[in-house]
Amino acid sequence: MEKLWSPWRSKYIESFKSDEDKSKCIFCQMSDLNADDNDNLLVYNGDKAFVVLNLYPYNNGHLMIVPKRHTSDFPNLSKEELSECMDLLQKSELALRKVMSPHGFNIGANIGRVSGAGIEEHIHFHIVPRWNGDTNFMPVIGEVKVISQDLLETKIKLLQAFKELKN
Repeated sequence: MEKLWSPWRSKYIESFKSDEDKSKCIFCQMSDLNADDNDNLLVYNGDKAFVVLNLYPYNNGHLMIVPKRHTSDFPNLSKEELSECMDLLQKSELALRKVMSPHGFNIGANIGRVSGAGIEEHIHFHIVPRWNGDTNFMPVIGEVKVISQDLLETKIKLLQAFKELKN
């Protein structure tokens, strides 16, 4: 099997750590951001969890639902945290359906490095919109994935959809 190295992921993760606070993880720093600020990818900020666009998405509209409390242990999530994460997964599906009209979704969590977790110290859930034929020749032949919509454009549309879902 050929190894795929992605050093940009480490640079991305490290970019969220300021000199004053190297101990805070990328997701812990995101929980303090304002979703209305277009300088970040936060789409919705709840009481116990938030929704953020993945900067390196598997597909257009790839969202992550993240509990605010720092933990890597799924059974350690409180009923309230788990409830809000599942509620936000549902809202994320509804928002993505409204904005992007996908044919289906992949929903899940990668727990631990061996399962593919890029940020294993803070549990998070992925929801990836899927379309018939979204796996085309580019990943197979060119070993690249084409993301056809700008992340900020996607964020603005999803932000509006979440606001409509809240009302």
